[in-house]
Amino acid sequence: MTCTRVVVVDDHPMVAEGIEAILESYDDISVAATLSDGQTMIDRLEELAPDVILMDLNMPGLGGLSATEMILERAPETRILILSMHDTPEYIQTALSHGALGYILKDVPTEEIKRAIDTVMRGERYLCTGAEGALSPAVQSREQLTNREQMVLLQLAQGRSNKEVALTLDISVRTVETHRKNIKRKLGISSTAGLTRYAMEHGVLQGTGANL
Repeated sequence: MTCTRVVVVDDHPMVAEGIEAILESYDDISVAATLSDGQTMIDRLEELAPDVILMDLNMPGLGGLSATEMILERAPETRILILSMHDTPEYIQTALSHGALGYILKDVPTEEIKRAIDTVMRGERYLCTGAEGALSPAVQSREQLTNREQMVLLQLAQGRSNKEVALTLDISVRTVETHRKNIKRKLGISSTAGLTRYAMEHGVLQGTGANL
């Protein structure tokens, strides 16, 4: 049985320990650590190598949104589930735009946390019942590109290679390849020409001076 490595990041010890106790009851989940802030998660990212991070939205110091972006820069295949008490569309959409693959409210039933982890491990987005109700059907039906994915899309649409994109954005070629795969999956596009056409049709290239 493949065991999913999970890290819980929440500045409330009772919340973190409660989630840890819940998850440790499953044979296919291992809680690698419970941490209290985003910066510690980033500092220990390589050491802990989590498959899934349950990330509190509001924490002192480095908050969940900034930590999410920084983690995905270093380990783009990490699945991040935002933990929050807020079910407003603005919070949810912002979390998704920063790269979170899911959003769950802290008061969800035990089994829903497990379901969320299983879902994002399949590469699918997960919104808990309360969060789904806060988003319009149009927003629910599509996955948003993160800010970094939009930057990569712009570079690719200008005809740059993975290596050139990596040099321009100061990231690894492997990270560019992962972003490229995720962009294609989210947009339902299989070719570079399709990405270029999408970028032109949706104004991604406006103001860049690109000659395509």
